[in-house]
Amino acid sequence: MNLDFFIYLVINTLVVVTISPLFVSLTKKVKAKTQGRQGPPIFQTYFILIKLLKKEVIYSPNSSRIMRVTPFVTMAALLVAALFVPLVYLPEPQGGIGNIILFLYLIALARFFMALAGLDAGSSFGGMGSSREMSISAIIEPTTIIVFAALAFVFKTLNIFDMFASTAANGLLETPTLILIAISLFIIIIVETSRIPVDNPETHLELTMIHEGMILEQSGRNLALLELSAAVKMTILMALLINLIVPFGLTTTLTLAGILIALVAFVVKGSILAGLIGLFESSMAKKRFFQLPSLFAMAFFFSTLIIIMAVFS
Repeated sequence: MNLDFFIYLVINTLVVVTISPLFVSLTKKVKAKTQGRQGPPIFQTYFILIKLLKKEVIYSPNSSRIMRVTPFVTMAALLVAALFVPLVYLPEPQGGIGNIILFLYLIALARFFMALAGLDAGSSFGGMGSSREMSISAIIEPTTIIVFAALAFVFKTLNIFDMFASTAANGLLETPTLILIAISLFIIIIVETSRIPVDNPETHLELTMIHEGMILEQSGRNLALLELSAAVKMTILMALLINLIVPFGLTTTLTLAGILIALVAFVVKGSILAGLIGLFESSMAKKRFFQLPSLFAMAFFFSTLIIIMAVFS
């Protein structure tokens, strides 16, 4: 590993951890504004995480070590996954970092431990949330695989770094199929981050909650890690969409000026996408559980169409 790539690892990790809570707050702010409310300050998520870090961690007497290690495993898996998606600096890929298949496995690992933790506490709400999460995962994961397979067919590579380099060199007009992929990736973001119409991350109504049900028994530092890991997951999926469709700002030179400009560009693009997610959520009602496959079918159809076009072109 050369020095440039080591610096990339440090920069990417710091950026994703620092910026992720901001996008969560912006989404909430936009939703509040569209509903005629003032909404929380844009730094509210940071305040909540700091407050949780100061609180005591309490475990259910029925829980095992799974509940204790889940926040750390989930956070570690998503931070490693974040290294596969360059946010501001695009270096030469090394080792297996950037492989799209390993990236999907890391996302799935985090979800698996979250579901285990929901079951581990022995809470009926946690079990219900885990059951719903796994049911949705069984439906969305084939669609996710097809979406990322479409990316691999379009760019003729399994490495995300190479995909970003290709879009940065060619631009959006050279790859018009990315418009269809963008729609599919947007749907993946909505589903993977438990947004409306799939789930409502702000509710604690036991009859509808999915993600919140799995973390209901968590507290203190552990809850802060899980909340931050959810924000990191949202950011890396957003970065995947942003840097594929609008690669402007992503730097390939390791200079202070280039990194700062790329950081500002990413924050601006990410803020716009977070606002669009908030508008999308505000324009739709939560779907019934058995109506969700109709949403996934759109992403599946577009991605399958892209693969067919790539095979026969």
